Amino acid sequence: MRKLLYTVLRFLLKIGLHIYYKKIVVEGLENIPKNQPLILVGNHQNALIDPLLVATHISIRPYFLTRAAVFKNPIAAYLLNLIQMLPVYRVLDGFSTIPQNQRTFQKTNQVLQQNGSVLIFAEGNHSLVRNIRPLSKGFTRMAYGALAECPELNPMVIPVGIQYSAHKRSAGMVRITIGKSIPVDPDPTQALKLTKQVEQALKTLVVDIPDADYPETLENLLSNQVDVTSKHEVDLFLSGKPTTYQVKSFGTLPNKLMKIFHLPLYWIWLFGIAPKMEDEVFTSTWKFLIGFVLAPIYYFLIVLCCFHPEYGTWAISFLLMAWISLWANENSQE
Repeated sequence: MRKLLYTVLRFLLKIGLHIYYKKIVVEGLENIPKNQPLILVGNHQNALIDPLLVATHISIRPYFLTRAAVFKNPIAAYLLNLIQMLPVYRVLDGFSTIPQNQRTFQKTNQVLQQNGSVLIFAEGNHSLVRNIRPLSKGFTRMAYGALAECPELNPMVIPVGIQYSAHKRSAGMVRITIGKSIPVDPDPTQALKLTKQVEQALKTLVVDIPDADYPETLENLLSNQVDVTSKHEVDLFLSGKPTTYQVKSFGTLPNKLMKIFHLPLYWIWLFGIAPKMEDEVFTSTWKFLIGFVLAPIYYFLIVLCCFHPEYGTWAISFLLMAWISLWANENSQE
């Protein structure tokens, strides 16, 4: 039953993500080895959206390590456990919670010993900034912990780059790039070297704008309609060479029409969630969850109104306009 629920939820999330984003590009699936313990190390720019995208768009079904704070709600904790997410406790969660990480690492050891896979966002935090931050030692601890219990293992580390045309908006583009596997040297003294290897590999996959003149560089890229999900396109532009692909800017009118025909959902975001949100990195997470959970209910109520004898015609017209506005917003940016 658990496996069935996972499959259904994964399928529904994938549909929801393809409605929320205009385009999701996945590159490098051929780089994922089969029948080997895998540790996927990804960059972290967009809160819960990052693991959901990887979970629904790669052929394997990894376990995910994510911040323990999102497990506080019992319903959220059940759903997160269902899609194989494991909590990681940080100092911010209180020193008393840190020992609880041992259970998480015991679980990842079991997964790796069964030739399973685990995804970890090794930067240790999330940020909308488009660069690679120094990696923490969590993934090397995981690899060498599994090797200590089972020396015959041959774990591999897979760098995964996740990039967005616009972190906080729907109808944008996402690019998931899977790099070539990096073998884990059985010698635990090589842990630091492995960290540097993976960090460098991620920098070859992800747009990495230097901190110096970061705002000006990003504004220059966006104003020239450079595809900021493509490291190749960004590197071409910054080196003074012509780019091969231009991104259209977001359309204002289609976005406004979408909000009008989805006004109850927009109000929930505008007055219920946005004022209370402390971390802007969760913007897309909340927007997606509102659409994923409440949009089906919203549309169901409109459909029910379509059968009403007095205002059914108006309801059908409103329903069609809601769909058209959603489609127009999706196609207002390329």
